[in-house]
Amino acid sequence: MVTLNINGQDQQLDAPDDMPILWAVRDLAQLSGTKFGCGMAQCGACTVHLDGQAIRSCVTPVSAAVGKKLTTIEHMSEDKIGQVVQAAWSEIDVVQCGYCQSGQIMAATALLANNKKPSDADIDAAMSGNICRCGTYPRIRAAIHAAAEKLA
Repeated sequence: MVTLNINGQDQQLDAPDDMPILWAVRDLAQLSGTKFGCGMAQCGACTVHLDGQAIRSCVTPVSAAVGKKLTTIEHMSEDKIGQVVQAAWSEIDVVQCGYCQSGQIMAATALLANNKKPSDADIDAAMSGNICRCGTYPRIRAAIHAAAEKLA
């Protein structure tokens, strides 16, 4: 049994220490917004925040989250930056198939929490490794710039 603080609430989960956070969140905490993509930290679909930093939950063990704050896409509607990012995503019409978008939004939100006025290079660096098979990268960048402007 392990206690994880997920989206501001402590949850006791019957998870071994080496279980990837992804499966603890999806299967045990029943929060299915975080997606499984590659299982090798290469695609970004599983991105969540651990103490505000974007991490790949498919390769990060539950033991790494003990005593820290774990935030998933489900909490972004309650997060000021997350709300603005989600609104920009909608306004710019970023989503095509949508599978990668929870990871994209989590990465973008972590970027804007630490950099209020990112350049294109900042965005590219922060978003690298978040793969969109539909190729919506120009709209993702535009949405991040739009969110940054609204947050300014």
